[in-house]
Amino acid sequence: MADEAGLDLVEVSPTARPPVCKILDYGKYKFQAQKKAAEARKKQKTVEVKEIKMRPNIDTHDYQVKMRKMSEFFDHGDKVKVTLRFRGREMAHQNLGMDLLRKVQAETEEIAKIESYPKMEGRQMMMVLAPK
Repeated sequence: MADEAGLDLVEVSPTARPPVCKILDYGKYKFQAQKKAAEARKKQKTVEVKEIKMRPNIDTHDYQVKMRKMSEFFDHGDKVKVTLRFRGREMAHQNLGMDLLRKVQAETEEIAKIESYPKMEGRQMMMVLAPK
C-alpha cells in the first residue's frame, strides 16, 4: 500500500503486539520533527546565576543599589548568589554578616525564595535566591 501511494512505511511502536506501522512521507516527517525541536529550543530560557558581592559593613545607599539590581535580576528570571566577603577582623563578627543576609532575605521575601541557605566557605558567606 505504501509503494502504491509513493510513501514510506514507518514502524511507530515496534514493541507492541502486533507492531504498529504508519504510511507517511518520512522525509517530511523528519523535517517537521526537526522544526518542532528548533522551535522548542528557541522558546526555552536558560536560567543564569547572577552574583551580588557585599561586605558586612556596607553603607545604606550601596545596599539599596545592590537590592535594586537584585530585583532586576529576579524580574529577568535569573537566580542571585549573594556573597559576603570578610576581611581581617571582620571574621570575628560573622554575626553581622548573618544579620545582613537575613535582612536581604526579608526584603526579597515576596519576590524570591531561598534556594541555598547562608553558609560559610572560607572567608565568604554565601546564599542563593531564586525568583518565585
